[in-house]
Amino acid sequence: MMTTPAPQDLLDVARSSTEPRERAREAIGLQISIVAFIVTGLVALPVFGLRSAPIAGSGSVGQFAAIASAATAIVVFVLGHIIAADRTAPRQARVLAIIDTAAVAFAHAVIALLGWTLVATIMEQGFTGAVVFPIPVLLLSAATAGVTAYVVYFSATHMDLQLLATVLAVFLVFGVVTSMLTASDPLWWKDNLSALGMTNDLSARTFNLTLIVAGVLVTTLARTATRGIPTPNPRGVTGVRTSLVVVGIFLGLVGVFPVDEFFALHTGVASGMVVAFGILVFMLRRWIPGVSSTFLLLGFVFILVIVALAVLFAVGYYTLTAVELVAGVLVFTWIILFIRTADALTCDAAVTDEAPLSAPSGAEMDVRA
Repeated sequence: MMTTPAPQDLLDVARSSTEPRERAREAIGLQISIVAFIVTGLVALPVFGLRSAPIAGSGSVGQFAAIASAATAIVVFVLGHIIAADRTAPRQARVLAIIDTAAVAFAHAVIALLGWTLVATIMEQGFTGAVVFPIPVLLLSAATAGVTAYVVYFSATHMDLQLLATVLAVFLVFGVVTSMLTASDPLWWKDNLSALGMTNDLSARTFNLTLIVAGVLVTTLARTATRGIPTPNPRGVTGVRTSLVVVGIFLGLVGVFPVDEFFALHTGVASGMVVAFGILVFMLRRWIPGVSSTFLLLGFVFILVIVALAVLFAVGYYTLTAVELVAGVLVFTWIILFIRTADALTCDAAVTDEAPLSAPSGAEMDVRA
């Protein structure tokens, strides 16, 4: 006599099959962290030569730790992605995956570089005039790389929509703020936000590269987040995905074409990005009817705020920099919220489809028995 397993039995089987895999990944993550700790400590030995070092600034332990952590982040993310990669994917998907992996790995490296630099700067303000002794220099440098390796490996092997959206937000904030603080022209804000990318110094390159990589991340999110969204509109998913991809491509092109060298192209792609976002907001109800009314209303409010700011700039009340900053924050806030909304819709659809299989009725269980 055949019996149907209870839902709890199925859950136990699923847990028993995934737990060993998670334990193996955790063990590998710890091993990679230990290796990063040892290698960075050995590299720091000839760099500092058993000498004391300042906390932050040129030749400091903070600078070395930040650079070492950035290099560690790139290597570890690629390694973790290879471990967790789907080797059954078609060749075209693998090519896109390589581009996506490079962009996300670079984003993790920038976050590590700027994050540890910020920590060192704050610590220096708290320990004015202090230096780090030789042995702590080695240990601190190695520890930052080890922590970075562990966190980045976890991110690479557990990457999902929510985590990718968080990486995009943190990367954009770190990149743009760093460009603002290190700009060669302290009065850049009197022109516009794009003025950060007009010079040939490191700050301008950082700003433009931030936009390019962020554009790649947005296209990655567009392809991933729209996969499996339930909608009765046969062209709904295509419309949403195309709009988001256009936003991502145009964002990257804003960084490719600096405003001082390619004014027409820069202005065109920046304007096209806003237009694509507006089309997406106004067409979302038709393309994805399952989206909540609250989220739809939020999109319209964001559009109205952007239009109001543009009007205030036209009459000379606001600077263009203020309009661009607020508009950029609103657009990317909406995109991140949409990622969460799309993920919720997809998860609810999957649960609905699997419900009859995981919880059969009493009549069905009697027949099977």
